[in-house]
Amino acid sequence: MHSSILNRSSPWPEANDSECVFILDVINSVEQEILSEWINQHRPDSQPPPRIVAINLSDDTRGIDASPLLAALNLADKTLLVPLRIAWRRASQELSSRPRIRDLLLGDPRRPKPGKARRLAAEEPERVYLLAGLPATLVDLQQRFLEQNVQPDSDQELAFAGFIARQAALALDISERKLRGGRYKVPRHVAEVLRNSPAFLRDIESLAQQSGRPKQDLLAEADGYMKEMITQPRTFWLDIYAKFNNFLLGLGYEDKVVYDADSIEKMRNMVRDYPALLLWTHKTYLDGAVVPKVMYDNDFPTPHMFGGANMSFAGLGALLRRSGAIFIRRSFQDNELYKLTLRHYIALLMDKRFPMNWSFEGTRSRLGKLMPPRYGLLKYVLEACYASDARNIHIIPVSISYDLIRDVEEYASEQMGRQKTAESLSWFIGYMRSLAKPMGKVYMDVGEPVILERAPDPNDRLALSKIAFQVAVQANNVTPLTFPSLVTTSLLAKAPRAQTEQQVIQDLRELLHYAEQRSLRISEDFDLDYARHMDGLLGIMIDEGIVTRYDQGPDIVYGIAPDQHAVASYYRNTVIHFFINKALIELALLKASDTNEQDASEVFWQEIDNLRDLFKFEFFYAPSEEFRQEIVAELNLCDPDWQAKLGQGSDSIVQMLSAMTPLLAHATLQSYVEAYSVVADMLTRMAVGETLEEKACVEQALKFGRQAYLQRRIHSEASIGKLLFKNAYQLMQHRQLVQPGSADLGERRTAMARELRQLVLRLDRLKAIELSRGEQM
Repeated sequence: MHSSILNRSSPWPEANDSECVFILDVINSVEQEILSEWINQHRPDSQPPPRIVAINLSDDTRGIDASPLLAALNLADKTLLVPLRIAWRRASQELSSRPRIRDLLLGDPRRPKPGKARRLAAEEPERVYLLAGLPATLVDLQQRFLEQNVQPDSDQELAFAGFIARQAALALDISERKLRGGRYKVPRHVAEVLRNSPAFLRDIESLAQQSGRPKQDLLAEADGYMKEMITQPRTFWLDIYAKFNNFLLGLGYEDKVVYDADSIEKMRNMVRDYPALLLWTHKTYLDGAVVPKVMYDNDFPTPHMFGGANMSFAGLGALLRRSGAIFIRRSFQDNELYKLTLRHYIALLMDKRFPMNWSFEGTRSRLGKLMPPRYGLLKYVLEACYASDARNIHIIPVSISYDLIRDVEEYASEQMGRQKTAESLSWFIGYMRSLAKPMGKVYMDVGEPVILERAPDPNDRLALSKIAFQVAVQANNVTPLTFPSLVTTSLLAKAPRAQTEQQVIQDLRELLHYAEQRSLRISEDFDLDYARHMDGLLGIMIDEGIVTRYDQGPDIVYGIAPDQHAVASYYRNTVIHFFINKALIELALLKASDTNEQDASEVFWQEIDNLRDLFKFEFFYAPSEEFRQEIVAELNLCDPDWQAKLGQGSDSIVQMLSAMTPLLAHATLQSYVEAYSVVADMLTRMAVGETLEEKACVEQALKFGRQAYLQRRIHSEASIGKLLFKNAYQLMQHRQLVQPGSADLGERRTAMARELRQLVLRLDRLKAIELSRGEQM
């Protein structure tokens, strides 16, 4: 009946005289019939009629009914167990299209229902692929079972049968991946593996003794937690998810994510050979689609992603759960059983080389620059690695960047005080509609891994913070300079003045020269012929209202729209970390030039240290000695004779500063200094015995900052923002300026406000120097 299918290689093991038991992974009678005929067609003359056991190994949600295997357990030790399965291939015309809408309604075409299966076998036999997993002897399986399983109990035979079934499923999955690809490597029967894990059961026993609760009650409760947290990705849903990600990113961005192929191959080797974590930067809701898309397109195993509960709403939540997303409770600090279950689940995934991935910032960056890392998930994962004694853990930083981001307008309004919109299905539909405008390219860059020989002690918070810091620095290092990030840096530096096209081009050339001197990451597709392509991304920014273009005069001029400074600052901030050291140098040199000392070196270095401390809540710095070396290296690039000139008086320092191009302090730090100045001025208006709390500080600063802007005491609305004021509060709290206490509190508050006002004036002086250069063009 199925001769066109069955004329394939034999499922019988070669050169084998032992009895064989064939375990058929089937979901209907048609599959069982085809596989049985395949076995019988190739049966060697020396073999008796085979033993055949049919089991459905595909449904992880209900577990495996392994009872049909019990009879095989009493056979001879050398009996070979051979797993078989049918892989139903898609039609050739459908291979590149991935799942269609009708597949959602009619089911996965790779798991056809009996009627369709029978028709395909008869009419399209080339779509039926017969798979044989690696066989194993009964004695080998028995040995593995004893090594991996718990101590004997009353259901030991059934437990062994279940173990055989899971091993058969694993062997078949490995064979099928050779046909379909590595992207379909998924964890199977996770809950059953955990329930039978000696380490898990030992920890349950220990918790039972500590809590006084019966072990069986804890196991039953843990089963419920497993249902909550264990994701069950499937081939069909992985394809659906890939198609969804392509659709989502394709609404506004170019089809291909920009990445370096060599770095992806390097990452493939790390993910294959070591326990791996992929920690990515977070700018927009779309970030969660970028890493899975790149990994799927490059045939990586399924990455498991920790998802926020805010994204687990109807529709999207169901898709994510079937595609590798793990939704965990927001708070479970006091639930020891939940933590225990999660720890063993993570340890299992890491041991089986399923990469974990999530945003290490924990939330979308509202300012564009990297947010302080959140330690929670990193702590739980490393705790699992510590408990399982995982070695050579590779933490891989991933920077995700965009030319333009739809969410930025929302961020700007949030920072001005508007409440964030709650996520829901209706919100998500509206969000997708908002993406349907050109926004350029998406970039994914892979940083150097942070490698841990083994995980630190879970209570070592300092070690955790150092790891997170290293990841953040590496992610920053590989963030690319893009056209929007540099053009906003240029235009903000001159705002509110508009710049001619030639002035903009000259600024971009200087910024790129600066980047090339320091071997900074530049987007591979950065077009150096700006004049011919000013209508490309800049045209999109003009259409979006971020940049203005005026062409009614003798020259075409560009500027930042008056109400778009906060939006433009976001794109500037995505690369601000590359400019901070030079910005601090410029401010410190200007301070040094004002001293009466002939040798201003001491004043310069004191000011460098003061500025480093001033912005400690904004930026990531290297440790003190390494940071000083970075400053020296930057000075050497700017002027090799800087040490001598610092000792030659004010005029020499000013000449050195004036020769530096481009000047960056006013372009990068103005909004931070002005926001801090707003909070410091607020403090001077308070009574000495009055306390200022963070929430009240931010609320008052939003109003105070608005007034300061209307009075033009600050330059733009980019200096008004909740996060800026929150960080300013942290600084004031760190300097003991918000709580009543010392008798000189009022004087110290006034001194802080004066210091920041003087810093604003220094930024204005630097801006004046830069503007005077532009006028000479």
